[in-house]
Amino acid sequence: MHAVVIRDNELHFEERPDPVPGDTELLVEVRAAGINGADLMQRIGLYPAPPGVPADIPGMELAGEVRAVGARVRRYAPGDRVMAVVAGGAQATLAVVEESHALAVPDSLPWPEAGGFPEVFSTAFDALLSQAGLRMGERVLVSGGAGGVGTAGVQIAAAAGAVVVATVRDAARRDAVVALGAGVAIDPADVAAHGPYDVVLELVGAASLPSVLPHLATGARVVVIGVGSGATLELNLLQLMGTRARIGGSTLRPRSRSEKADVAAGVAAHVLPHLASGRISVPVCATFPMADAQAAYEFFAAGGKLGKVVLVA
Repeated sequence: MHAVVIRDNELHFEERPDPVPGDTELLVEVRAAGINGADLMQRIGLYPAPPGVPADIPGMELAGEVRAVGARVRRYAPGDRVMAVVAGGAQATLAVVEESHALAVPDSLPWPEAGGFPEVFSTAFDALLSQAGLRMGERVLVSGGAGGVGTAGVQIAAAAGAVVVATVRDAARRDAVVALGAGVAIDPADVAAHGPYDVVLELVGAASLPSVLPHLATGARVVVIGVGSGATLELNLLQLMGTRARIGGSTLRPRSRSEKADVAAGVAAHVLPHLASGRISVPVCATFPMADAQAAYEFFAAGGKLGKVVLVA
């Protein structure tokens, strides 16, 4: 196989040995693999892959066709279209996927959209529905609504019957976020005018959260899954006490195999039907050949985009 390889903080496209699936794994011929912020962090040594995962091949989401299956695999067969969150190694022409983590790709979904779906929609689903317990009719703030997880969170919250407010710094992208299901897309400076918020999906970090905390509803739940603007802030505990609010954080990569299987099952039950029907979509702003990963990463890092950047094989 060929793979995107990190060496000296640069990306190369090199030949590597083909992976071999274990008893409960699928060998997938990768057709598309999304790029995420964690990949950029891994590239510069700030987010190492967990044990058992290729240390120098990035990528945490992929879509492709099953080429071979392990001896105990029952749900999938060679030729099936699948997509999945993986702990690493997705940005290669072949990858292994745990059967219980794989999702069936709807027949109508093109490969770039499938490759950009698993990580951001699984992250947003887990944060909003599993961690925050979002309920119909609640008011949700998605801080950073134009990125990959942001566009996923807006759509998942809207499909769950919530009232969605999204902060989008670039005014030119606000109408597109509203078209995805936000009731309103606003400048981050205007969060006070649209609260109070029952649930906050915090994707920005320290530059965003302090301005949100004074505008939480009683019993609000805040889930932090992005800290691009900084990870440290001064917290007024009296604000939390007064609203009985809870602040938590969430990541998927280090979780156990069974925990990831639970997330995949939830996405299959509650999100895939909307994806298949077209109510939920995967905005893809750009695709790059996998061999041009260096250019793709630079485009991703430049910001100012709506939706996903995807590598295609």
